[in-house]
Amino acid sequence: FSSRLFSSFPQTKTYFPHFDLSQGSAQLHGHGSKVLGAIGEAVKNIDNITGALATLSELHAYILRVDPVNFKLLSHCILCSVAAHFPNDFTPEVHAAWDKFLSQISSVLTEKYR
Repeated sequence: FSSRLFSSFPQTKTYFPHFDLSQGSAQLHGHGSKVLGAIGEAVKNIDNITGALATLSELHAYILRVDPVNFKLLSHCILCSVAAHFPNDFTPEVHAAWDKFLSQISSVLTEKYR
């Protein structure tokens, strides 16, 4: 999904000037692993996603200064990737559940901007 993000929304590349953004690069893979790790933490802490992702939220708001709209773009790319890899399982209900969950994560990650 990181490759999809950078190819679909090239403006997001500005946050990764030091990355090799070619498909399959170790840095892209590493970023994807970090994103999936954060999603995993949110799943494990479904009743306290805010607490589980507080450090990540602060990092993106105060240090990296990522434009909050990028979380929505990344969520879209994750949804597309899940749908592409699991087409038979990606029912409207699954789509709605993933969308709601990723929206909640995005909301948590943008809390520090308010």
